[in-house]
Amino acid sequence: MMKTLFLNPPSFEGFDGGAGSRYQARREIRSFWYPTWLAQPAALVPGSKLIDAPARGLSVNDILPLANNYELAILHTSTPSFESDAKVAEALKAKNPMLMIGFIGAHVAVQSELSLKHSHAIDFVARNEFDFTVHDVASGRPLAEIDGISYKVNGKVVHNRDRAMIENMDQLPWVVDVYKRDLVIEDYFIGYLQHPYVSLYTGRGCKSRCTFCLWPQTIGGHRYRTRSPENVIAEIARAKEYFPKVKEFFFDDDTFTDDLPRAEEIAKGLGKLGVTWSCNAKANVPYESLKVMKENGLRLLLVGFETGSQQILVNIKKGMHVDMARRFMADCHKLGVVVHGTFIMGLPGETHDTIEETIRFAKEINPYTIQVSLAAAYPGTYLHKQALENGWLLRDSSHIVAQEGFQVSSLNYPHLSHEEIFAALEKFYKRFYFRPNKIAEITFEMMQSWEMTKRRLREGVEFFRFLYGREDRV
Repeated sequence: MMKTLFLNPPSFEGFDGGAGSRYQARREIRSFWYPTWLAQPAALVPGSKLIDAPARGLSVNDILPLANNYELAILHTSTPSFESDAKVAEALKAKNPMLMIGFIGAHVAVQSELSLKHSHAIDFVARNEFDFTVHDVASGRPLAEIDGISYKVNGKVVHNRDRAMIENMDQLPWVVDVYKRDLVIEDYFIGYLQHPYVSLYTGRGCKSRCTFCLWPQTIGGHRYRTRSPENVIAEIARAKEYFPKVKEFFFDDDTFTDDLPRAEEIAKGLGKLGVTWSCNAKANVPYESLKVMKENGLRLLLVGFETGSQQILVNIKKGMHVDMARRFMADCHKLGVVVHGTFIMGLPGETHDTIEETIRFAKEINPYTIQVSLAAAYPGTYLHKQALENGWLLRDSSHIVAQEGFQVSSLNYPHLSHEEIFAALEKFYKRFYFRPNKIAEITFEMMQSWEMTKRRLREGVEFFRFLYGREDRV
């Protein structure tokens, strides 16, 4: 087995490691997700090491001395960070020319040939679902015999056949063993989750067909392939032993509630463990299921509402109705389930009127906290295809963040400019949070503990820096 380094490369100051460690930009408050997409293959490779540079505050110079200690390095990349990540690979290769370097992630899954041609330092890319692909490389198998990779032979790119999707998800080892071995849990902080927290996946894929969503269209697919409830509960029990200070467990599956009977069974097992947990959900969970989950430790649901416009929901193939979302939120409020709602400005069909409609909708349903993003057309998504066909793409897809890491609007419509879309984000935040009732909610929460007071004050400072730091970033 090759001595293998799994690296989440250095990035922007305050870079948000969302969606399994490699996401698009800085956020409104400093936050870091666990590098689960790296931890999973790392758990398959004995003697490996996982380093999460952004979470540890490590620079390229901090990483370089390690280059001579390894035979193989696996770097997780993304569309907006790819050029920076390639430079990290080149620095590692210059330090140790014998180091084999492979890239993983949605960007190289979709643009494998372009990625390999971009830099001499990238020896191969592992496409799509890459866990066992990486294991095969680390095992020393010849590249020509490994499914799911693209690599170079005499300057020409060779694409091996695709690797079959993993059907038995229980065959994947637990990531919490890698977390315990290599990570510092206090490094990981999300504004709407209790700290410290632990996040992991219990399944991959999403039944929904949202045109903008990256992961189901590139890595996970549209079938929800899941681990057994027994397997999930056992890993949480192990994590509880490893990390007794953890206050919350988060299931980062695209839509944990896609399989409600399974979700309820897992919830009941977690209830017996006495843990607090949260998950991603769609705004269609019935009251009875919400009640079962709430009674067994559910604290928060992260829900992608996206918009308050029914027509935009149709345009993006969300498969949702705004009235269903209203009923769902009423049920959550009744049961005391906290909701962090996410919204997107600039999706196809967006107008000045739909922006106003979405802001009014968000205020009406009143999730406890929100995140507002700019629509991003990632390569590999239907939205990217639409943008190219219709001339909506203002910038090359690799330039959807500014140099400082702030997300910028990459879509521009004849009736709605990218400047107007960009300006809508700040307006949305201010009109949602600067309301007497919302200010009272947050103030009451702060009064419950000094730790929460310090946390919210810090987040408030970061939030204002985020808003005003984005000015002139269109």
